Amino acid sequence: MIQKFFNLVVNTSGQRLYEITKETIIWIEKNNFTDGMLNMSIQHTSASLIVQENADPDVQKDLINYFDKLVPMNENLYIHKSEGKDDMPAHIKSALTNNQISLSVRNSKLVLGTWQGIYLFEHRLNDHKRTVIHHYIGN
Repeated sequence: MIQKFFNLVVNTSGQRLYEITKETIIWIEKNNFTDGMLNMSIQHTSASLIVQENADPDVQKDLINYFDKLVPMNENLYIHKSEGKDDMPAHIKSALTNNQISLSVRNSKLVLGTWQGIYLFEHRLNDHKRTVIHHYIGN
């Protein structure tokens, strides 16, 4: 049984989904992980992690549009707005999604569906440096 950590730094440039599947798979392969559990967590309260379709980019556009309608960037609606109109909406969107996800590794492969990818969902409008911690436990 082993444990291993990896900090993936993602530089974002505004509100959108950033796929991190490839970087995660490369790390798994580089370390020859066989069977185990991968927990991924993001160390930020205005971005999140999601597993989502990676075949049609319209899905990503629709997700962003939906969340913007669900949680509008209207400063009159919120008390907390010290960093601008996207400040509190980003925290709410993060609370509605995930700050961590766990995925299985089986036979040295990350267990995802055919059209699934792992995404960092940036909820802020400006550039940010985000850290996604990967924690593997297994063989």
